[in-house]
Amino acid sequence: MNTNFVLVDANEDREEAARDFERYDLVEVGVVDESKRLVGVLTIDDIVDVIHEEADEDIKLLAGVGDEDISDTTIDTVRSRVPWLVVNLFTAVAVSYVIGMFDGTIEQMVALAVLMPIVASMGGNAGTQTMTVTVRAPAMRELDGRRLRRLITREMVVGLANGVIFAVLIGLVTRLRFGNYELGGVIGLAMVINLIVAGTAGILIPLALDKLKADPAIASAVFVTTITDTVGFFAFLGIAGLWFGLF
Repeated sequence: MNTNFVLVDANEDREEAARDFERYDLVEVGVVDESKRLVGVLTIDDIVDVIHEEADEDIKLLAGVGDEDISDTTIDTVRSRVPWLVVNLFTAVAVSYVIGMFDGTIEQMVALAVLMPIVASMGGNAGTQTMTVTVRAPAMRELDGRRLRRLITREMVVGLANGVIFAVLIGLVTRLRFGNYELGGVIGLAMVINLIVAGTAGILIPLALDKLKADPAIASAVFVTTITDTVGFFAFLGIAGLWFGLF
C-alpha cells in the first residue's frame, strides 16, 4: 500500500499548488479539506491555466498596468495606469532635485547636459534586467541564504564588468565627439558606479518588497529606475564638478 501522498489543501493558494506540480512532477493531485477528506482533484490541465494566468499577471504588474485587458474601456485603462504614473511623477521630481543641485556645473560645461541621460539610461536598463530575473525568485522559493549571497555577488560583478566595458565605449565616443579625454574618463567612472548600483538595486528592492509583504512585481520598476537615475546623475555631475573644479 502506498501511503506517501502529495496532497493540496483546499484553502491553499493556487500558486503553491502549481509549485507542488513542478516540484514533484505531478500529473494530478488530490485536494483535501481541514479534516484531510478528499474534496476534489487537480489535474495538470488546471495547473497549466494557473501558470499562464499568473505569468500574464506578473508581466502586467511589472509594467504597472494591473489586471488591464485589451477589451477594457478607455476610462478603465486610464484608471488602471494613472496611480503608478503618479508615483513615477513624484520620483522623477526627486531626481530633478538632484540635477538642480548641479545647475551651476551644467551651465559651465554644456557637454554634461548632453551626456548625463546616457548614464541614467544605461543604469535603468541594467537594473531592469536584474530585477526581471529576481522578481519571480521569492514567489518560486528559489532563494535561500546561500543562493541569495551568490546572486548578489554575481550581479555586482556583472555590473562591474558591464560598467568597465561600456565605460571604455562611452569614453571613446565622448573623446571623438567633444575632444576631451578627461570628460570621457568622468562619464566612464560614473558608468561603472551606476551599473554596480543598478545590479545591486535590481536584487535588493524586489526582495525588500517581498519581506514587506508587497508584490515585488508591482513597484520594483519604479524604485529601481529612481535609484539608478539618482545615482547616475549624482555620480556623473558630482565627479565632473570635482574633476574640473566647477563647484
